[in-house]
Amino acid sequence: MITIKQIKADEEISALIKTSAKQIDALNFTEHSVRHASIVSSWTSLILKEIGENEKLINLGEIAGYMHDIGNALSRFNHAQSGAILAYELLTKRGMNYEDAAEIMMAIGNHDEVNGVPVSVLSAALIIADKSDVHKSRVRNKVLNEDTNIHDRVNLAANRSYITVDKEQKKIDTVLDIDTDICSVGDYFEIYHTRMLMCSKAADLIGYKYGLIINGVRML
Repeated sequence: MITIKQIKADEEISALIKTSAKQIDALNFTEHSVRHASIVSSWTSLILKEIGENEKLINLGEIAGYMHDIGNALSRFNHAQSGAILAYELLTKRGMNYEDAAEIMMAIGNHDEVNGVPVSVLSAALIIADKSDVHKSRVRNKVLNEDTNIHDRVNLAANRSYITVDKEQKKIDTVLDIDTDICSVGDYFEIYHTRMLMCSKAADLIGYKYGLIINGVRML
């Protein structure tokens, strides 16, 4: 079985993630480097573990989460689909069986809110993990002024973000601590509304409800 440790140590995959981050930097988007890949990997596996999935799917979740944005190495446009194909080819070339590689391909191909939909438990966990990573470290220019766009302002305001899974209440929450002097809760919803709807659909597929807690107040 291919493990996340092997994926992280793989020279070719590392080069693609590095190139992906370079292109995102050039476009002045929020950070999509090894940091984001590692967090999404960890949170995807956390969700799968907490909802009671088996070790095999948890392992696939770690790998899918780590590789989900490699399509940005080619282009930001349709990066989910190009990344899905890249991941399938990379993983089968390394000996992963076709069925497992296809499961990862499907999850990566559907993680973007523009044209993706939750189609499996793995894809649902990946979607929630990816959309929950909001943090000030993802912003390159940390000098706040009147020219700071709303995406950077929202991320700059986020001092902490994490995911909780309540098995008894069947609820998956994104939890945020934000500085409301930098951005309002309304600003967050303005740019993340579509992503929150996608997370809600993802949680529904798992059989859970999606929730959002900001500064200790439940918003969803």
